Amino acid sequence: MMALWRSVVGKLWLTILLLVAFVLFILTVLLLGFFEKYYLEKTGDQLTQQAVKVARVVAEHDEQFARSIAWTMVDDVSKLMIIVDDRHYWYSPNEKLADLPLSFIQQDRQLSRVFNGEKVVKRTLTPNQTMRNNEYNELFIVGVPLQTSNGNGAVFVYQSLKAVEETTKQTTKFIFLAAFIAIVLTTVFAFFLSTRITAPLRKMRQVAFEIARGKFDSKVPIVTHDEIGELAMAFNQMGRQLQFHINALNQEKEQLASILSSMADGVITLNRNGEVLITNPPADRFLQAWYYEQGQRDDLSPLPPQVNELFKTAVTEEKEQAIEMALQGRNWVIVITPLYNGKVIRGAVAVLRDMTEERRLDKLRKDFIANVSHELRTPIAMLQGYSEAIVDDIAATDEEKKELAKVIYDESLRMGRLVNDLLDLARMEAGHLTLHHEQVSLRPYIERIIHKFQGLAKEKGVRLLVDMNDELVVSFDPDRIEQVMTNLIDNALRHTDDGGEVRVIVAADEEVVRISVQDSGTGIPEEDLPFVFERFYKADKARTRGRSGTGLGLAIAKNIVEAHKGTITVHSKLGEGTTFTFALPLK
Repeated sequence: MMALWRSVVGKLWLTILLLVAFVLFILTVLLLGFFEKYYLEKTGDQLTQQAVKVARVVAEHDEQFARSIAWTMVDDVSKLMIIVDDRHYWYSPNEKLADLPLSFIQQDRQLSRVFNGEKVVKRTLTPNQTMRNNEYNELFIVGVPLQTSNGNGAVFVYQSLKAVEETTKQTTKFIFLAAFIAIVLTTVFAFFLSTRITAPLRKMRQVAFEIARGKFDSKVPIVTHDEIGELAMAFNQMGRQLQFHINALNQEKEQLASILSSMADGVITLNRNGEVLITNPPADRFLQAWYYEQGQRDDLSPLPPQVNELFKTAVTEEKEQAIEMALQGRNWVIVITPLYNGKVIRGAVAVLRDMTEERRLDKLRKDFIANVSHELRTPIAMLQGYSEAIVDDIAATDEEKKELAKVIYDESLRMGRLVNDLLDLARMEAGHLTLHHEQVSLRPYIERIIHKFQGLAKEKGVRLLVDMNDELVVSFDPDRIEQVMTNLIDNALRHTDDGGEVRVIVAADEEVVRISVQDSGTGIPEEDLPFVFERFYKADKARTRGRSGTGLGLAIAKNIVEAHKGTITVHSKLGEGTTFTFALPLK
């Protein structure tokens, strides 16, 4: 019943039924009242005429003849009572109606007025002692005065209201029949409306649910050209417009997401309360570093305190604010700008720029200038000092002058090597390094390089060995890779003491060939390992000038290997030795 009441058809059907029932109820009340009033008026006129005629007959003829005539003047549904005096009164022979006691008439205030010469019409109930059955106990009685020689008499004609009740029953049956027909027609009409009106509405409801689930291409079929058809057209147009706007919003959202994700700078959008709404990958890395640094506590603020204070200042002063902070070894410049909704601040956007590389490059530039100045200062000072000694004739003999000239020559060569290394490194880092690839048989190539260092190795008492099993042919620039090998082997020999060992190990798999230079020398301190490929880095701070290089060899080696699409790594333990490994791709 609840499902029927919730539907349009049910509501329409019940509404029409209630309307029909109300109309039929009012019609029933009015018809029953009208029929009863009409019947009583007609019955009263008819009974009055009969009573008047009987009174005239009784007054004009003798008593017995008058009664015989009077009995024929009443129909079979009425009964006649003639009253001459208290002891002389007669009833017409009608077994269907009971005789009214004379005392009932005399005691009735209205009926007794007939004896005073008045006509009386009354609707009354029969007394209990006169009831023959309980079905018809209501009477309609008419009394007219009768002039007799003994005084004032009366003639009463009465009949049962059974006819009125029968008419009422028939009218009620008729109304019930009409109500049944009306209900049937109403039901048919309601379900006819269901097919013509509510069916399109149910389809619209179904399509509305589909649109709510995201199926914006759903359409309502247009079966009519009335208001419902126009509503369906408007509904379809609304769906198309909604799909267009949703697609536009999705495109804007995807475009914004693409822009944010492709930005090198981090972006964090905050609401008025400082809660994070939107972030991009660089900003996520910043926040993850903050969470990691603070230990992932439950009470952790979503942003560092410096950023929170900067946000509050930007919102309060309604101006752009900037700060630089260090987090997990990286430098971040944070700029917070207020966001407006009309004239009201609704939040702020924070732009985070990772300045670590810039700061590192600044430091490298400063260190480069300091290191170059330091490296050049010593040979220049020696050149200046020894040349002054020659100019001032401090060296008395030719041998002393040759020794001074030899020192000046060595220092000039050292300066030349330093300048050439700097130029080579600058060209490599600028992308001007040109490689000449050749197919090189690896075993004779490495044996040739090892052979160049055998003399130095014997002089230092160091064993120089090669560990290589396979015959490999690799494509690379032999001159540049020889420069890498020379630098690594020379470093290994210079840092390996007498009795030590330097081993060149060659291994390959399907993708790369790995060449390692392993020594048993002094090793590199753990804190210095991340910096061995930096310019001018020297792990042995106490090296003598004679054994010292320019500090650029490993930086050059790294650039050459990376130009070959390879990698170079270092592993070392203090006092146990060092292993440099560079890998070159085979394809």
